[in-house]
Amino acid sequence: MESPTLAEGRFLVTGGTGSFGRTMVARLLDAGATEVRVFSRDEAKQDDMRRHLGDDRVRFYVGDVRDREALFRATRGIGYVFHAAALKQVPSCEFFPLEAVQTNVLGSANVIDACERNGVGKLVFLSTDKAVQPVNAMGMTKALMEKIAQAHARNNPGASTSVSCVRYGNVMCSRGSVIPLFIEQLRCGQPLTVTDPSMTRFLMSLAESVQLVEHAFTHGRPGDIFVHKAPACTIGDLAVAVATLFDAEPKLKYLGIRHGEKMAETLASRDELVHADDLGDFYRIPVDSRDLNYALYFEEGESTKDRLFDFTSSTATRLGVPEIVDLLKTLPEIQAQMELV
Repeated sequence: MESPTLAEGRFLVTGGTGSFGRTMVARLLDAGATEVRVFSRDEAKQDDMRRHLGDDRVRFYVGDVRDREALFRATRGIGYVFHAAALKQVPSCEFFPLEAVQTNVLGSANVIDACERNGVGKLVFLSTDKAVQPVNAMGMTKALMEKIAQAHARNNPGASTSVSCVRYGNVMCSRGSVIPLFIEQLRCGQPLTVTDPSMTRFLMSLAESVQLVEHAFTHGRPGDIFVHKAPACTIGDLAVAVATLFDAEPKLKYLGIRHGEKMAETLASRDELVHADDLGDFYRIPVDSRDLNYALYFEEGESTKDRLFDFTSSTATRLGVPEIVDLLKTLPEIQAQMELV
């Protein structure tokens, strides 16, 4: 079977008015997609996006992934879906975990159901490093989202819809990213608020997130999880790098770790890496396709496991302040901000 391409396809992006969604929609239009549907709850952002794009290939659907019938209507006649809609803020999910379950877990199950009912060929879920060894509600619900995708692959080998996932860490300059906050604080002459300077996080651009999703779309098999081998840095170094970039004195104010945060994030556990395929820039973690008849299987001990480590933001390639500055300079969002100075 030929791999699908972005050209001349009919696509739906849930959460399409978010940072990833807008970037993905622009990529689809540039690639020659026949139709791109944007599904989200925010009609104001949809109107802004409509005016900005001015492209009649884009159609807008107001709806919530919690509404199965709204998804069914939006996916009718669609060939491919990218599912980005989610509750993503760690502190808010800690205070309202049932809301995170409704959107991230049940909403994702609704997306699969709508895709199956309408014969969608490929569905890619967007997950997060917080889904690995999760300690917060957001990560737990995203981990369950991944399990739903894998269970679909395991239980429905002949399904019309192939569901795969991508997993990545912090996307620089996305909505909710700390970088725009740092820039705003610098402009207001305020100290940069840092939770813990030694906390580490992965660094990924919006363009790289789209590349990862496109790779999963083109090459993913049912139940696959794709991970980008992103570099990482400390939050303290990131703050200093942003200040350096704008020729400001880096004054930091320490807030302490917020609800549900970890000192380091994990993109892939060593248990996953035992079975993963190393694809250069990515890892592909295949689904465990065994059924419930465990007695039929015998597995020898995995001697390689002891030589593997979790792929975390504390063990990944660490960028220092000069390298972070160079990386930030490549981002269109940062370039636009620097022109305003």
